[in-house]
This record gives sequence, structure tokens and C-alpha cells, in this order.
Amino acid sequence: MAVSRIIGECLDALLHPSARYDALTTARHRAFLAPRLLGSLAAFAAFPLYLVLRGAPTALEAAAFAWLIAPILVAWFLSRTGRYEQAHFLSSLALTALVIGVAALTGGIQSFAAVWLVVIPIEAALSASRRAVMFAASLALGGAAVLIGLGLFGVLPVQTAGAASSATLAAFGITSAALYASGLAYGAVWLARTNGALLNVEEERYRLLARNMSDVISRHNRNGAVRFISPAAENLLGTPVARLAEHGLFDRVHVADRPAYLKAMSDAARGRETGSVEFRIRREVARDERGRPSAAEFVWVEMRCRPLESSLATTAANAGETEVVAVMRDITERKIHEQALDEARAEADRADAAKSRFLATMSHELRTPLNAIIGFSDMILQDDVLMLGPERRKEYAQLINDSGQHLLSVVNGILDMSKMESGSFEIVPEPFAPRPALLNCCNLLALKARDSGIDLVTRAPENLPEVVGDPRAFKQILLNLVSNAIKFTERGGTVTVSAAVEGPGLVLRVTDTGVGIAEEDLKRLGDPFFQAGKTYQRRHEGTGLGLSIVKSLVRMHGGEIEVQSQIDCGTTVTVSLPLALPAASNVTTLNPAMTTDSPATDYQVKKSA
Repeated sequence: MAVSRIIGECLDALLHPSARYDALTTARHRAFLAPRLLGSLAAFAAFPLYLVLRGAPTALEAAAFAWLIAPILVAWFLSRTGRYEQAHFLSSLALTALVIGVAALTGGIQSFAAVWLVVIPIEAALSASRRAVMFAASLALGGAAVLIGLGLFGVLPVQTAGAASSATLAAFGITSAALYASGLAYGAVWLARTNGALLNVEEERYRLLARNMSDVISRHNRNGAVRFISPAAENLLGTPVARLAEHGLFDRVHVADRPAYLKAMSDAARGRETGSVEFRIRREVARDERGRPSAAEFVWVEMRCRPLESSLATTAANAGETEVVAVMRDITERKIHEQALDEARAEADRADAAKSRFLATMSHELRTPLNAIIGFSDMILQDDVLMLGPERRKEYAQLINDSGQHLLSVVNGILDMSKMESGSFEIVPEPFAPRPALLNCCNLLALKARDSGIDLVTRAPENLPEVVGDPRAFKQILLNLVSNAIKFTERGGTVTVSAAVEGPGLVLRVTDTGVGIAEEDLKRLGDPFFQAGKTYQRRHEGTGLGLSIVKSLVRMHGGEIEVQSQIDCGTTVTVSLPLALPAASNVTTLNPAMTTDSPATDYQVKKSA
């Protein structure tokens, strides 16, 4: 074992660098070098023994022994250049010359050495090269023809050896040729086994890659029919690979994406560069008691196609058809991120547009009361010129006060919304009775409702339990909702405010018979700075922050708000508040995310849509 290891290490040291990176090439080079080096070394070792037994060699014998050095030279050529096929050419040429030379001196075609001509093409067969085999066969046939020709023309030396000596030489020639041929056969078997083992290792490596890689590799006809698909498809699609044969994969492609799938296959079959194509494909996600798919979903995949190499598509080429190799990978997560990015971009655009509308509205909401304040105050200052009476001055002062109050409410709404968005708005929870707070808010707005010709109905049971929350925020919620309902209800309409305990919470409902809210605006109702409808459609003053503030205050109390509306039929706003402030909501500041994630905006503008 140690000797074989030493021999193997010596052979590896003689290998050309180009043969060390491929196991099969290494085996072939070693099979070429080993017999030639060992044969030449054996000849060198036998030469002293020959001298002892036979004495001084003749010129012919010396030439024969010298010729045995040729395999060493051929082995050196392969070791230095790495040219395996050319080395076989030189080896065949050297062996042919040696056989012809010995046979010519020992009887021509009848010589014991002539049988070695058969060995020459057998030796070349180890090269796995057709050119080397044809070259060796030509040399063997040519050598035989030369020996026959020399015999016919009588130029061969006369043989004086007896019959016994001739028989001995013939036996030696046949035996040596048989042994050498056996060695070649053993080398061929060893190379075949090595090749098979390497192929098995390579197949196992690719099989391991195909089973464990997340990407799916498939082989298709140009019409998309599956010839082969890797086991990774089971993880991607949740179904056995056998179900995907032929058109099983195509049947799972989303109907809207099938043209793109087939076009990619067709273009790849024509040798065109298709890049990548993205499509949706059905994946089984659940199974019933019998193991059959009971639910499915579509996932996004990216597929790259290319024509199958001609050397691997012999069957398809014989059928006049080009096959396609495709690699698919799951890109669902990337698509989700892209969709989220698009939605965020759209949301940013909507917010920007809403702020632009808000600034346009604010220019009106601020300018109108300021104009009134400045105008009427100027008139009071010019009392000596205008000679205003006490009643008129009192009326102007009241108008100035009303305008100032309106301006103050606008500024307070903006400041409250700003605090909520920055997370610095504070609430102070404490137990309080909701019924008195509700009646107080309705009493404050009763005059406004009466002046607008609207019936304000209050329904609040006397047995309402106490609520833990911020009383100021509770009143602000009611005032905003009821004020908006009155503002957007036409003369002769009704606004109903009710409170009741439902389940674990207090439910407030504000219902009106006003103009209603469009369905497309309900989705964004409550977004900061959003106002339903167009600015030129507005018939009522407002900043567009009322329901945004209501929504944020309800969220701070751990409650929920729901808006149901229909154009020209009215609106119902339902606010659900817990009787006790949840522990998770027992904080005094508002998370800015609360003001931006779900619908709610100023009711008033929505109502005018």
C-alpha cells in the first residue's frame, strides 16, 4: 500500500498543470505515464542481467534496448506539454518503428514481433480519440504492408535459427503481446470505472444542487410543455413534480400572464434574447383530510429562458424542435415591497395634494375673518366721520368678536392636529359621567341648530355608567361631530345624538339627514388635511381637520370610529369608547402613526361632496 501511494505521488508530480483540475483527465494521464515509465525502467533493470547471461550485445540487441527508452521520452513530452492526443501519436509511432525494426531482422511478417502490430491500435484506443486510433491503425497496417513487401522482394536477412528457437521466439512474442494487451485492457477497465465513478459523483453533485437550491430549473418544448423540472418546484408550488409534467405548469400560470409565458418560451426556442419575464403562478397552500389541495394562492415568479445546448438536445433536434431551459425564482416578497413602495408613493402624493388643498382652503378661512376684523375695526375707529350709533358699534363689535372666535378655533384646530402628528398631544384620564357632558355639548350647539332650522335630538339614558377618559377630549369629540352634522344638514333636517352601553363599551352615534359623503371619499375620511370633493364645491367654512382630530382622540382612548354615509341621504358616525381606559392605551401622548393610517378627515368638507 505504501509503495502504490509512493508511485501515485510520483505520477502526480509528473502531471502537467492543465491535467490537475479535472479528475478524468488526471486518470488518463496517469494511465498513459505509468506503463511506459514502468516498462522502460524494467528494461533498464533487465539490461545488466542480460549482459551477465548473454555477454556483450549485438548491434541489433543494443538498438532494441535503446529503443525501449522511447516511452520515457514520450512520457516526458506529455508531462511537459499536457498534449494527450499528440503523446499517443508519438507512442504509436515509436512502437510501430520498434516492431517493424525487430520483425524485419527476425523474419519479416512471419517474425514473432509481427504480432505486436495488433497491439498498436489497441493501445491508441485508450486515448478516446478517433484520430489517434485511426492514426495507429494506419501505422499498423502500413507496417504489415512494409514487412510483406520486404519479404516479397527478398531484402530480408536469411534466418539461421532452428525450429525450436523459432518456436520459442514465437511463444515469447505472443505471450508478451498478450500480456501487454491485458495490461491495456486492465487500463481501459480502470479508466471506465474511474469515468463511471466520476460521472456518479458529478451526477450526485448536480442532483444535490437541484434538490436543495431554491430556484427551479426546468426543460420545456417551445410550446411550454415540461420535459423535466427540478424538485425545488414542490417547495415553490406545493405540488408533486409529477403533476407538472407536460402542460401541468402552464395550467397553473395566471390566465392574464399566459401570453407572456408562451412568448418567452417561443423567443428562447428561436434563439432570441428574452431577458426575464415575470408572471403569477398558482401555489397550493392547504390540503384536506384526503391530502387533496383545498386552497391556493398566486405567487410571483421571475423566469429566464435560453435555448438548450445542441449537444444536450439530440432527441429534440432529431424531432426538428428546439428545447428551452428555464430558471424560475420566487419574487413574491419583492413584488410586495414594490407594491408597498407604490402605495407609499401614492399616499405621499395624496398627502401633498391634500396639503395643497388645505393651504388653498386656509387662505379663505383666515382671510375672511381677518378682513371682517380689520374692516369693522376701521369703521369703529372712524366713528367721528361715520357717526355710528351705539347699536351699530355693538353690532360691529359682535362681528369682530365672532370673527376672532372663528379665527381662534381655526388656529386651535391646526395646533391640535400638529401636536397629534408630533406625538406631543396629552390626555389626562379620569372617571367622569358621560351623560352630563353629552347634554352640555348639545346645549352649546342648540342655538346654532335652531338658527339653521335643524332639529337637534338627544337620546341619553340616565343610567349611563361612568367612563374613564379625558373629559375635555370627550367633549371635543362630541362638539366636532355634532357641529359637522349641523353644518352639513340642510334646513328642515334632523341631527340625532345618542349614547348607549353596548357590550364592554360606550357607543356614541351622531346621525344626520344631510348631504352625505361620496363612496370614494369614505376611504380617506379622517386623513389629515384631506377634504372630500373639490374646493370650489365648498359651501361651508372649515379647515378640514375636524374628523382627523376626532379620529386621533378616539384612538388615544383605545376606541374605534365608523362612518356610514350615502349621498343625499345622510351620515351616521359611530364612536365606540371603552368604559375603562385599556392598560396598553394608558399613555398621555399620541403616536404620530395614529393620525395617518386609516380613514377620517374633516366631516364638513366630505359632506359637501
